[in-house]
Parts: sequence; structure tokens; C-alpha cells
Amino acid sequence: MKSRVELLAPAGSYEAFLGAVNAGADAVYLGGDRYGARAYADNFTAEEICHALRTAHFMEKKIYLTVNTLLKDAEIDNLYDWLLPFYEAGLDGVIVQDIGVLRYIREYFKELPVHASTQMSVTGPRGAAFLKEQGVVRVVPARELSLAEVRRIREETCLETECFVHGAMCYSYSGQCLFSSLLGGRSGNRGTCAQPCRLPYQIYSGGARLDGPPYPLSLKDLCTVTYLPQLIEVGIDSFKIEGRMKKPEYTAGVTAFYRKYIDLYEEKGAEGFHVREKDSRELYSLYIRSDVQNGYYERHNGVEMITPQKPGYAGTDEELLRHIRARYIHEPEKLPVRMQAVLKAGERAVLQISAVADENGQDTRITVQGDRVQPAQTTPLKEEDVRRQLMKTGASCIRAAECEIEMPEDIFLPVSALNRLRRDGVAAFERQYISQNKMPAVRSVDPSDHPAIRDDIDPGRQSDGRKDAENIHREIVYDISVTTIEQLETAALYPCRRIYIDSDLYLERSEQVRACMDAHTGPAYYLALPYVIRARDEDYLNRLTGLLLRTTGRAELIRGFLVRNYEEIAYVRSLGKDYDLIPDAGLSVFNRYGVEFWRDHCSEVTIPYELNAAEAGRLTAYARRSGMRTALIVYGRIPMMITANCIRKTAGVCGGSGSIGIKDRYGTDFPVETNCTHCYNIIYNSVLYSLHLQEKEVRRIGAEVRRYDFTAEPAADCRVILDGEAFPYDKYTTGHLKRGVE
Repeated sequence: MKSRVELLAPAGSYEAFLGAVNAGADAVYLGGDRYGARAYADNFTAEEICHALRTAHFMEKKIYLTVNTLLKDAEIDNLYDWLLPFYEAGLDGVIVQDIGVLRYIREYFKELPVHASTQMSVTGPRGAAFLKEQGVVRVVPARELSLAEVRRIREETCLETECFVHGAMCYSYSGQCLFSSLLGGRSGNRGTCAQPCRLPYQIYSGGARLDGPPYPLSLKDLCTVTYLPQLIEVGIDSFKIEGRMKKPEYTAGVTAFYRKYIDLYEEKGAEGFHVREKDSRELYSLYIRSDVQNGYYERHNGVEMITPQKPGYAGTDEELLRHIRARYIHEPEKLPVRMQAVLKAGERAVLQISAVADENGQDTRITVQGDRVQPAQTTPLKEEDVRRQLMKTGASCIRAAECEIEMPEDIFLPVSALNRLRRDGVAAFERQYISQNKMPAVRSVDPSDHPAIRDDIDPGRQSDGRKDAENIHREIVYDISVTTIEQLETAALYPCRRIYIDSDLYLERSEQVRACMDAHTGPAYYLALPYVIRARDEDYLNRLTGLLLRTTGRAELIRGFLVRNYEEIAYVRSLGKDYDLIPDAGLSVFNRYGVEFWRDHCSEVTIPYELNAAEAGRLTAYARRSGMRTALIVYGRIPMMITANCIRKTAGVCGGSGSIGIKDRYGTDFPVETNCTHCYNIIYNSVLYSLHLQEKEVRRIGAEVRRYDFTAEPAADCRVILDGEAFPYDKYTTGHLKRGVE
């Protein structure tokens, strides 16, 4: 049987933290007042985080801080000073999404363990290994992975794995959703998701409405308490409970249930493991949305994962909540200590603190010295006054069970000096106790490491990139992304720098693709890899590799790849050839540290959809000073969700033909591409994205590359768009060009 798995609980407030540690969590993840993916949780003040760190470490528990949003340049400039006190206080780890933040923390906080958030969409061992090279010590894989896929990541990389076992489920691969962002400017990548997936939608095909649940994008909540033996035996290192937005009673109650049954398994094994029906009923009553399921661990998708009715939270037994609050939501029991003080005239005051009894048999004792004791001039110090001041341990983790005083009757020491002696003694005892528990107590930093005094980054230069755009003569080049033979043949007729060919098309219609490439040798040809690749795609990748090897030396040799996830970066590198690598918009280069990261791997980045013109201009200006190009998508249909679940399968027409989409309660249509080769869906925005009338803003951004992305357009429409003399569609959006996201 494996060693004890970590139980990781959420805390959206200090009360929830108390509930988690008292209910048996081994670790707690929480967010501060910035940078977290739950902006609307109560969250913690800086003082509360430092206090929680001391309390947790005293109890031999860990705290991980969420910095799991995409950060703009102005925000990342403040990250050092915000994170520093937590780093110095012994923070156990930080959870990140932004690759620039990863780069930043590895540079300035070298001893701080970094965990890759599920927002990074890690889907396999290649991507996990790539992030390990960048300094990541733990990955939270995509929630869509099977147990076999999680096991493979753990075994092939030796990275710690942290997997969700309970709570709400997103319909999209985390980090690959722009639904809330595009509809209302509230970005899930920035912690402000409005959860449009919980609203009703109709499924249709060819104009006809199909059968299906009224909330096809709303997944049932995850609950795996009956499934714990299988999860433990896979070798997962940390079981994660979702719910930083929920009440402290939820955190405490759910944590207590999982603690009970993890312990039961470790005591009696799988044979003696059984979940009591009463416990299941109580657990299900704690803020469950409609119904529960065990997630993707043994299935790829299915209508049985969808909520059958309106996905609101069910009521909870108030008596149960009162019981949970009374039992768990309070300050932890303090460790009793013995204090011994010696006060002698002419000598420095001495205070010794030692543990009265420690269940771990740990002998902790410290001695501190204070101010020099003076002979009494008027009113001598009384022993009871000394005892009263020394025993005021306040918000510390200890309480004075005994206090012995050795002192003559004719001495004097100010109350302030006694208080200082006590504070120094209590702090020293806590540090020693935490250190003996092999928990991080304090860290120090080199002041010269502060990013503000580096001379290779100038965060203040250029407000929006306009100066560079106006003063540097640059050649504007055009790239085109295609998904059909007709689009490829059309694009090849235009003077573009590069054509991105969908890799599915390259494999399925290879002869026609190669014929077109042979006939039109002007552009450079690159492959656009799938949005998600997983274990099921190994045969696909092997076939693709074989085709690439067979064409080596020919004129149509593929020169590079457009990559959409970290798994693909590692795949391209494994080909053993110096292919060009271009990160697509979904890899979200949001700040200059992201540019710095990619500078080590490629020469060009794609501007993400969620930056406005001013923000994109700053990114472009910094990239240019770093010797890199930036590509701006000027036309396409924005992918709002990449999903493992399938709209067709939910409607009961898995594998069917014809267009499919969903319609919201206002009658707005959202097209859906069902990619059966890789078994994922792409839910597109309802209207096309185009900057054809935004030349001023496009010039303001200053990107050297302008890219056209074609998905389902007929060749005739592609020609009209590329000619630039007209626009063939009535409705379009400029995305976040002007408004940006919160």
C-alpha cells in the first residue's frame, strides 16, 4: 500500500482555512487579494496569509498560494513585493498558469516550489516533462484525463501529481475557455468567470433542434469518495477538493469526509473499504450542483455527466452546518508550554520556553534574553505582574500552561520590555518547533535580486508601443491558416510569408496537399497541430512523424509548427530536427516575461485574444527589443471552448454528419466543430472576428505579422477576405481590441 496521500483543501477565507486544517487537510490552497483565479472569493489579506502559514507549519501542514491567472505587464511589476513576505514566511508552493509568471518566480524566488495549474492544460507526459525542465515540481493535470493517463504522467516524469477529487467541473479544458471573456469581458483566465456554461442552450443540426438536456454545457459535480481506492492505487500524490468560492462549512465538511475515508483505506485496504450510506447522503448535501459523478477517470465523455436540470446548488441541512461549524471552525488547539523566567538586577532578563507534552515526543525548548533588569527606584516589579505579562500568548500557536518566575523583590523592568521578551520567546519557540517538524520557517532573499534594479528590462518604456511602431521601419508580412484543400489552394495564390496547414488535413489528404505545395513554392509551409493531444493520439503522432520523415529532402518539407499546448512543444522537439516553433494565441503570452520565456524556444509569438490594443502594443514593443516577432490574428472565428465532452454525443447523434451548434436563450447561434479524430469539440464564437476596419488600431499594436485563420469558409469567401476590398459577412466582432478584459 502506498504512503499517505496528501489531502488538499480549498480556503476562500481564513475561517475556511481553520475548517480545513481542523478537519484533517494535509495542505490548503488559498488566494490573496490579487492574482488568483477566484477573484470573487473572500480571499486573504497579506497578514492573514502569513498568520495562516505559521499556524499551518506549526501543525505540520502546508499552504500553496494561487497565482493562477494571466498577468498583464502592469500587474507583474508588482508581483515581487506582493509575494516576498509569503516567500520569506516559508510558503510551501505557488500554483501558476502564466508561463511568464513561471519564468518570473524561477528567477526571483528560486527556492519556491512551483506547481503547474490545471489552467495550463497538461494532458500528457511530454508536456509535463517540458514544464519540469522549466522548474515545475508538481502538475495539476487537465481534469479530463483518465486514470491511466495520470499514472503515465507520474511514472514517466516522476513529477508530483495533484488531481481533483471533489467539486465543480468546468465543461472546457481549463485555460482553454474564452466564453465568459468574449460574452461579457469577465475572463476565466483572470479569475472573473461569469459561468455562461451553467445557462440553458438548445442543440441543433442543420436548423433542426435535437434532443438533449436543457443545460448541455453544465457538468455534474465531481465526487469520488467511493472511488478513493482506485485513485490512491494509481499513485496520485495529492487529492484536491475544489471550492474556494464556497462556505467554510463546505470546506470543513467535505475535508472531514475525505479524511475519514482516506484513513479507512490506509488502515484496512481496498477489501475493508466501504462508504456508509449516511455519510454519502450528508456529503452530497454539502453544496452539490444537481447531482454527482466521478469525472473523466474512467470515461472520455457522455450525457450521463451532464446536469439533468437547472444546475443550482441544493439546500443543505442547517443542523449539519451548525454541527460542522461547532466542531471544526475555530482556532486550532494551542500547544501547552512551560515558561521559566529569571530576572536579576544588573543582568539581562532570561526566558526559557519548553513544550510540556508533545504527542510526537518532540523536545522543543528555546532560551531568549531581553533588556537588562534594573534595581527598583520606587515601585518594585511584582511577580504576579511578570507572570500575567509573560502568559499573554495571544494569537500564537502556544499557551502557557506553567510559568515559573525567579526574581528578587526589589527589581524593575518596564512592561514594554516584558512584552518584548515574551514576543521574542514565543516567535523563537514557534520557529524552532516548525524547523524540528522539517517545515519551512523563514527564507531570506538577496536584495540585489529585486527586478526593479535589473538593467535588461525597462517596464516603463513605451506606454503602448506606438513610438516603436512609428520610428522603426518594419516589413509587414501575412500568414494564412487553412483547414481544407480549397482554402490551401486559394491561400497559395497570394503573396503570403507562411501557410499553416491543419495537420489533420495534411495526414488525410496528403497527396493533394503535397501537389499544391509542389505547385506553389513561394510560401513556407507549416503544420498547425491539434488543440489537444492525449494518449489516444499516439498513433496519430506516429503516422504524422512517418509522413514527415518520408518527405525529408523534398521541396515541400514542412519547416515548422503552430503549437497549441505544451504537449506539442515536446513532441516537435522529439522529432530531432530544427523545426520552427510558433506558440498559438491559446498559449497566452500576456507579459514581457512570457516573451522572455519563449525567446529561449522560438523567434515569434502570437498575441492572445484577451489583450486590448494598448496592451498588445506594449507586448509587441518589448518583443521587438528582444529580437522577436509578434503575430496578430486579424481574421478568424475565435474558439471559445475546447472540450472533451461532445455536443453530438450529448444529443444522441455521436458520429453523425452535418453542421451542429448550440443556441442560447436569446437565439444566438454558436457553431460547434466536432473533431472525431482527436475526440474533442471546438465551440466557436457566434460571429466572426475581423479587424478589417481597424487599421489604426492594428498599426498601433505594431505586430510584424498579420494572420488570417480560415475554418469553414468556402474558397470564394477566402478570396474576398484576402483581397481586402470587401467583407463577405454582415456580422463580426473586433473582440477585445478596445475593451480588454477585467
